Amino acid sequence: MSEFDEAGSGQNWTDVEEKPQTAPVEPPRGFFTAHVDDKGRLKLPVNFQAYLNGIDDSGVFVTSTDGRIAKIYPNSVWNGNLKVLEDLNAQDPGAAEAISFMANHFGADGKVDAQGRVTLPTDLRRALALENQEVRVDCSQGGVNIYSMAEYEARKREAEAKMAENLRAAKLKGFK
Repeated sequence: MSEFDEAGSGQNWTDVEEKPQTAPVEPPRGFFTAHVDDKGRLKLPVNFQAYLNGIDDSGVFVTSTDGRIAKIYPNSVWNGNLKVLEDLNAQDPGAAEAISFMANHFGADGKVDAQGRVTLPTDLRRALALENQEVRVDCSQGGVNIYSMAEYEARKREAEAKMAENLRAAKLKGFK
């Protein structure tokens, strides 16, 4: 043994497993067509699968709070919403309770399976007419929105009717 070993000096090395740092995945932009099969599974477009899988999360919460649009929330985003509802409960308990009730009425925990599918809760897909249908999906506010084709077309018509006015207002704010 060397004198350094006996004296206990020198560097001690320990193995440290490092988790590779992954860059945050950007949410997809734009609307995409998807399909809900006869078993109620939404087949996500590949870029939506990558987005949801890129979020270090254990699962998703699938629901609707307005009875018109379904939404897939990563658990971390939904847990943030629950905190917002707790805060809202102090100011407006009726609103917090109504939102929570609707979310729980339509909602269920889920996951993205190996084929990129998410099962939509039965009550949700029936109420929003999503069974065995083509749908449109987009990302906003940390989640994936699911529109029936009827809801998508209605919102598109509404947006088109106000587009000139909305563009004017946006350009005054610097929109290019």
